[in-house]
Amino acid sequence: MKFHYLLVYSLFFVFLTGACKQKPASFASELTPAPYSKYYSKANGKSGAELKTILSEIIGNPNVISYSEIWKAFEKTDLKPNGSIWDMYSDIPDRKSKYTFYANKKRCGNYRQEGDCYNREHSVPRSWFRNAEPMHSDLFHIYPTDGYVNNRRGNLPFGEVGIFSWESSNGSRIGQNTFGNYNQTVFEPIDEYKGDFARTYFYMVTAYEDQVATWRSAQIGGNKYPAINSWALDMFLKWHREDPVSEKEQKRNEAVFLIQNNRNPFIDYPELAEYVWGNKKKQPFNLKKN
Repeated sequence: MKFHYLLVYSLFFVFLTGACKQKPASFASELTPAPYSKYYSKANGKSGAELKTILSEIIGNPNVISYSEIWKAFEKTDLKPNGSIWDMYSDIPDRKSKYTFYANKKRCGNYRQEGDCYNREHSVPRSWFRNAEPMHSDLFHIYPTDGYVNNRRGNLPFGEVGIFSWESSNGSRIGQNTFGNYNQTVFEPIDEYKGDFARTYFYMVTAYEDQVATWRSAQIGGNKYPAINSWALDMFLKWHREDPVSEKEQKRNEAVFLIQNNRNPFIDYPELAEYVWGNKKKQPFNLKKN
């Protein structure tokens, strides 16, 4: 009998160990059977600027919460499995970060250095759209980040840095841009989250298509389509392709949907970026094939 129980236990342990070692899915199709075809049905057969406009009609006018409620919303949208705040400016994938934040603890406040507190980062700087609502409170582009790093970034565009003037503890950098024909100072997040920010920008210029022409920056705004300056569009498409949609993004998309009642289509159907701006912008998007 002891041998029988030992054998059963051993087999269970082997099964459990194997299950724990399974690699998490990286693409939406691996996690769900793309259940939002009805939500995006109007986008079927469209491409380029027309597709962007249809998507704007689908996801625009979100039911954003107040800016003060975002602190509480982070507990649903931006927690790691261990309960800590998922800060893309301090997180070091597969390694322990230098410091960790927890919900309701170390909200900024004052800060002097990294790790002092976390705040609400507008990944699309609010000065670009003059603090106007609903952009100012749209959770899809507001993330919890280290207050000191957020302040160092300020309203700098995202870019790719060569020689850097400053580096955060997780490797995010500030320095002169080396991508395309833009050579001013930029902020570069780590590779793990470049796709996240690219899809965030795709969402923002799409959801607010009727307003984006009035935004002013070196990166986005100034026109309805493409709404992203050429150097930045090439870079964001590159980031989007090299850093595919993660399980983190999918879960956040679901959580924000429950709050704002709209979605980020470039997370649900990553290929949409190609049909709007990329190498398929002259081909009709076909939901039945995606």
